[in-house]
Formats: sequence, C-alpha cells, structure tokens
Amino acid sequence: MPSPMQSASNAAGWFARLTVGGVFLANLSAALPYLIAPERCTAAFELSGESGIALVHSFGVLFLMWNATYPPVIASPGRNRTLFVIILIQQLIAILGQVWIAAVLPAGHAAMRATGMRFLLFDVAGLVAMALGYWRLYYHRQR
Repeated sequence: MPSPMQSASNAAGWFARLTVGGVFLANLSAALPYLIAPERCTAAFELSGESGIALVHSFGVLFLMWNATYPPVIASPGRNRTLFVIILIQQLIAILGQVWIAAVLPAGHAAMRATGMRFLLFDVAGLVAMALGYWRLYYHRQR
C-alpha cells in the first residue's frame, strides 16, 4: 500500500497531466479547423481569399509546433520539469503578446479584437491551471 506521501505525489502527477493534457487538447481543437477548413476561420482574423487561407493554415501549423513539448510532459510531468517550465513560459509569452496586440490594434476591428480576447482568456485560464499543476507537483516532491 502506498504511503500518504506517495499517494499525494501520484495525485499531483495526475493533476499535472490533466491540466497540461486539457490545454493540449484545447490547442489541438483550435489547430485542426485552421488546418482542415481554414476558409471558415478567415473572417475571425479579418482575412479573405487565398492569402487569408494560407495565413490561417500557418496559424494551425504554429499551434502544432507550440504543442510539441506537451506530450512528454503529459507522459511524465515529474521527469520533464524543464519542458513543463518551457510550456508555462510559452503560455506567458502568448498572453503578453495578445495584450500587446490588443493595445496596438486600432479601433474598428471588432472581429479581430473578439478573437484575440477569446485566445487571451483561454491562455490565462490555461496558464493558471498548468501553473497550479506545476506547483502542486513540485510542492509534493519537495516535502
């Protein structure tokens, strides 16, 4: 029978997996429409035509690239501390970038502002959840 400390550590590991895994799945759910049906997504970015489709395709590719670090952390968050920190930093960069974009976006771009706000809210929620998973995992390891 595992000790209470081992049980807490196991629970913390699974919590970390669930938080990172949840953000990973949400990111994939955003990437796939950009890759499969980009023409349905162009209006949210005030884009149109072939160049708009190409740019939305590239957003899908960027989402996939961004998520390359997630599977090892999901598989073993305790062994992949550095990657876990990188994921948290990536999420923070996304938040700061979205805040900056919103600050410099001129008036009259309601669709882009709404799209950016959805991304910002999701990224803040993802950062908070994953940071809590990280803290819980490493708090239990140090006790």
